Amino acid sequence: MKKLCDFTLSFLLLKFSLILCTSTEPSCFWRIQNNEDNNGDLRGDCGFVLLTHEGPIDEKFYNYVINFRIPARRYEYFLVMFFATDEINKNPYLLPNMSFVFSLIAGMCEDTLGFIDKRHSPQKYASNFLNYNYGLRKRCDVVLTGPSQTISVKLAINYRRPKVFFGPFNPNLSDHDQFPCIYQVATKDTHLPHGMVSLMLHFRWNWIGLVISDNDQGIQFLSELREEMQRRGICLAFVNMIPETMQIYMTRAKIYDKQIMESTAKVVVIYGEMNSTLEISFRRWQDLGAQRIWITTSQWDVIINKKDFSLDFFHGTVTFAHHNDRIAKFRNFMQTINTDKYPLDISHTILEWNYFNCSISKNSISKMDHFTLNNTLEWLAKHKFDMVLSEEGYNLYNAVYAVAHTYHELILQHVESPEMAEPKGIFFDCQKVASLLKTMVFTNPLGELVNMKHRENQCAEYDIYKIWNFPQGLGLKVKLGSYFPCFPYSQHLHMSEDLEWATGGTQVPSSMCSVTCTAGLRKIHQKETADCCFDCAQCPENEVSNETDMEKCVSCPDDKFANIEKTHCLPRAVSFLAYEDPLGMALGCMALSFSAITILVLVTFVKYKDTPIVKANNRILSYILLIALVFCFLCSLLFIGHPNQITCILQQTTFGVFFTVAISTVLAKTITVVMAFKLTTPGKRMRGIMMTGAPKLVIPICTLIQLVLCGIWLVTSPPFIERDIKSEHGKIVILCNKGSVIAFQVVLGYLGSLALGSFIVAFLARNLPDRFIEAKFLTFSMLVFCRVWITFLPVYHSTRGTVMVVVEVFSILASSASLLGCIFVPKCCVILVRPDSNFIQKYKDKLLY
Repeated sequence: MKKLCDFTLSFLLLKFSLILCTSTEPSCFWRIQNNEDNNGDLRGDCGFVLLTHEGPIDEKFYNYVINFRIPARRYEYFLVMFFATDEINKNPYLLPNMSFVFSLIAGMCEDTLGFIDKRHSPQKYASNFLNYNYGLRKRCDVVLTGPSQTISVKLAINYRRPKVFFGPFNPNLSDHDQFPCIYQVATKDTHLPHGMVSLMLHFRWNWIGLVISDNDQGIQFLSELREEMQRRGICLAFVNMIPETMQIYMTRAKIYDKQIMESTAKVVVIYGEMNSTLEISFRRWQDLGAQRIWITTSQWDVIINKKDFSLDFFHGTVTFAHHNDRIAKFRNFMQTINTDKYPLDISHTILEWNYFNCSISKNSISKMDHFTLNNTLEWLAKHKFDMVLSEEGYNLYNAVYAVAHTYHELILQHVESPEMAEPKGIFFDCQKVASLLKTMVFTNPLGELVNMKHRENQCAEYDIYKIWNFPQGLGLKVKLGSYFPCFPYSQHLHMSEDLEWATGGTQVPSSMCSVTCTAGLRKIHQKETADCCFDCAQCPENEVSNETDMEKCVSCPDDKFANIEKTHCLPRAVSFLAYEDPLGMALGCMALSFSAITILVLVTFVKYKDTPIVKANNRILSYILLIALVFCFLCSLLFIGHPNQITCILQQTTFGVFFTVAISTVLAKTITVVMAFKLTTPGKRMRGIMMTGAPKLVIPICTLIQLVLCGIWLVTSPPFIERDIKSEHGKIVILCNKGSVIAFQVVLGYLGSLALGSFIVAFLARNLPDRFIEAKFLTFSMLVFCRVWITFLPVYHSTRGTVMVVVEVFSILASSASLLGCIFVPKCCVILVRPDSNFIQKYKDKLLY
């Protein structure tokens, strides 16, 4: 069973390594197996003193200086110091004829001090150590410290020599009034918040947790990060400010744990120093199983060392590291290290780490009998990957060269100025050394320009790495991309497009407070919540959103309408009551048919004008009424077809004038009937009025009033063409706007008053005795006419678009047809169907004519 598991694991690792090597270049980093001493973290504070010695130095020098076992947490720095000093000593153009070596600050780099008495003060130890029997004279030698700020500050108080801090850039150490002798070789993280926010935008993370140390540096980072996040629409889910005092932290630890475990934010930014309460918090959360995407700086890339084998990309650490070129000679140095020159303990550790994590020289394989090449992890480590320094290790490398170039510059100045002190005393002036060191500009062996004076303002590039955790402590740094702050904004972030995750998937998990509002939806922010927390609602009528997470929907132009999904604007179709439409064609045919019927009735009345029934109903008024009805039917045709300015004006004026003529004619007929039969004993004056045809004057008077009203209407607010986009979805309805609603209602009100007057007069004459008197027909026609228009008003005002036009046309045809049918159809039946009934007594002929 164990062999089967080993084979399965070997296959997975081999496949994983092939995937990574085709997409990016993974690198080993400084990590060894967990033990009680290091817990996976290989970084610890160290203090080195750089020394120069005329001529060669004894090869056993470091065996005397370092006679203790180097702790795993610190051996990277020793390896860098060994390599850098060895490289400088082999360079004939840098500090020629001199040996460049280092010693230790007492009690900083070793766990067991061996021959050093801890009771001695640092000053006393340094004084005794630097004057031992290797001929190194007491002088102003430079101290290298790091990576912890706290230790460096304490050292600055005890040692009044120039010091170079190789840890992450710390603004507090830039205060030269408080720390006049400390200089930093690291580049300031000026653009780090911008880079992290760019990464969040790339993966569309907008709900972020933040954990910082409760100090000035953490608060400054919080301010810069929050400002950049607000500019880019990213929200902070929570901010945990971890106190630096252990006692205070322990009283709040459970609160911080609960905040992390219960928060919906899947991405957490960590900023602060290691070897602090912040590191303790981080370890607690890992033990609690907090699966988060940790975004942090490069100093945190080695803190997690689990035996769990996980290929899940997004449950790990993403680090930002200043871009540094790889030191190609460093690997060769480790593979060919001289075990006689350097202490045996550190050499053994180098070989062990070198074999297990990266690759090993063939000459050293035989010395490591406890390892076997059958181990898959060792085989992959040996054959597949390169080795890189940590950012602090690279800073230490530059710091060594900065001091070497400073010493070299002092020698050159001495050569050019013979008046200066004798050569052995050129390194005694600390003020001179510090002055040169803080302004030193040089090019390191990799071709990188290092300017010690402007480390705060440099436009540093960042590499973005993901840490892969393998069993038994093997760790790989996979480069995901780079951040270039000095490039144009659109080119700041460069991510590997061809990077395939080990699980074979490319889907990025989300870290969002709310689900993304897709196209067609808009955001509705919740009260008393962050801007990133919102609900999604569909866009209002005729508004669209074609992007995700839009604050407001965009209204479509008047000639377009929103589709059902509210994602695009579609062109509107032009709509009006056209003759080609079935409804328009039906109404047009009805208007023409009724007009033709009315003309036939008129022809019939003219043909039978001398018959009693035609004479008995005042044939002149009948002719006028029939002609008015013809135009009433025909005026409805003005409402059908594409409207224009002329038809819009004619629609209402012709409708109002011709209907006024028709109704006033009906009124004249009813007045004539009432005057004929109600005045049983008329006087001479009334008989004279009837004989002269005075009732016929009602028609021109009523029509003239209507013409005046229509004229006022046209002058003040005439009808016009309207493009209605609200009545029918997806259509532009072209119709005639009445212009003045009040004028339209006055015209209709005037017609209604005429119709009501005719109805009242006809109703009074409904029971007059004579078979040819049309009082009953006039009464019924007016009743139907009034009901049509009473029904028309609410229906007309409740409809929109072409339906409103149809209602108006139908009302015109129905009211006109009611007059034609109720008044003239019965007479035509008598004339054409029952001609034998068409007679009358003579005295009635004389009475009416």
